[in-house]
Amino acid sequence: MPNSPQTEHSKAPVVIVGAGPAGLTAAYELTRRGSPVVILEKDNQVGGLARTVEYKGFRFDIGGHRFFTKVAPVANLWREMLGKDFLRRPRLSRIYYRGRFFDYPLKPLNALWNLGIWTSFTVLLSCLWIKLFPIKPELSFADWVSNRFGRVLFRIFFETYTEKVWGLPCKRIGSQWAAQRIKGLSLKTAVINMLPLPGRKGDRSIKSLIEEFEYPRLGPGMMWDVFRDRIEEAGGCLKLNSGIVRLLHDGTHITGVEVEHNGLRYVQPASHVISTMPVRHLIQRLTPSAPQSVIDAASRLRYRDFLTVALIIDQSDIFPDNWIYVHDERVRVGRIQNFKNWSPDMVPDNRFTCLGLEYFCFAGDGLWSTSDADLVALATRELETIGLIKPGLVRDSTVVRVPKAYPVYDEGYEAALEESKHFLSRFGNLQLVGRNGMHKYNNQDHSMLTAMLAVRNLFGERHDLWDVNADDEYHEQERTEEPARARLQAEARLTRHTQPAAPRLRSL
Repeated sequence: MPNSPQTEHSKAPVVIVGAGPAGLTAAYELTRRGSPVVILEKDNQVGGLARTVEYKGFRFDIGGHRFFTKVAPVANLWREMLGKDFLRRPRLSRIYYRGRFFDYPLKPLNALWNLGIWTSFTVLLSCLWIKLFPIKPELSFADWVSNRFGRVLFRIFFETYTEKVWGLPCKRIGSQWAAQRIKGLSLKTAVINMLPLPGRKGDRSIKSLIEEFEYPRLGPGMMWDVFRDRIEEAGGCLKLNSGIVRLLHDGTHITGVEVEHNGLRYVQPASHVISTMPVRHLIQRLTPSAPQSVIDAASRLRYRDFLTVALIIDQSDIFPDNWIYVHDERVRVGRIQNFKNWSPDMVPDNRFTCLGLEYFCFAGDGLWSTSDADLVALATRELETIGLIKPGLVRDSTVVRVPKAYPVYDEGYEAALEESKHFLSRFGNLQLVGRNGMHKYNNQDHSMLTAMLAVRNLFGERHDLWDVNADDEYHEQERTEEPARARLQAEARLTRHTQPAAPRLRSL
């Protein structure tokens, strides 16, 4: 097995595009092996979509990032980086619907009280009706959920929030998403988990019902800052504010990356490239250009964007949840984060609370283009409408727009991605990792695992990164009985049960 990823034709470093969880993991693994590495990041800080934003001493997440995994190498790496600063936190979240808060996971008395006798009766009738007359064929997300919970519960606990997140009617989202996203959860299991039976802690296999998670004391950015420091201490080179202009190639290998840094352009030679940049942008920046059909296919890959309005409230304690899902159609906010409840140290002054209101949108649409002042006014008004704060308590605010937060699995995306992947496979020294790098809606642990496997590939192993977190079991291209690789294979398979799935649109 080679002890260096460098090839005979090049003594250049491994170039990593992007300093999010996947890119930093790849760089760290390479520096631990003594390999030269250069990380190129267009932003002015590390962490990517998992970074922590700091505003006047207040820290908040971009979306709220729980640290939860069944993959031992990833869990060990997290703990290695932060030690005692890696906290175990209780999970508490609720659903807001029609002026009431529902415990999540559901609790019988709370749910019955909030729904009322008549609505509870219609829920029961709806469940009985759908058992007698199920929807066939089961094509959409709405069909799948209704067949298992009834139409009434679908409308209450699934429809509004799902449509806020994806900007699409539930009738147009494929049933495959529900089958993956809510795997193992049915009305029967939900009811069983609602009942306080002695000695039973619930079905721990249902990922929607996880009750605690680990979290960095100062937010996820704290984790990625330690990664950055370890990489630089080991000799790795990190270049922030460095956008990718072109990826130069000879038809079979990426030979260099043209970078723009502070208005100046230069070419960074590369022995290998590990990319986390969106597939669409990667193909558009290839020089010589990819065939027009491939460029067109990559251009069909879409992304869902969102923005966070962070409000600093002059009140020490507002609600006990980490976050609240907002299923009420009267307001546009989709989720509300209470960052003090993720970690008390996220707020510098205990007299205040920092809430993050998340709005899902597409870059360039009306919401995305709304001024910061108007967004703050909207968020403030909606908090008051929901009844979480009284008027006049917002003391400060800031707005963060997040492009390309979620790869969209819409009609035609699979064919577009397959054509893009097929073309990129000709470059023997290029590997794609991470959420946007692979156009997969995954979590941090999956992104980090693909990066770990990519580095192992540079040292002689052969892992198919696209099979990690696939519907079928993860497998290596070459079977081996080597114990370490067998363990890694088993751990990779576990990511299938810890990742969210994104919706697939069905044809109408």
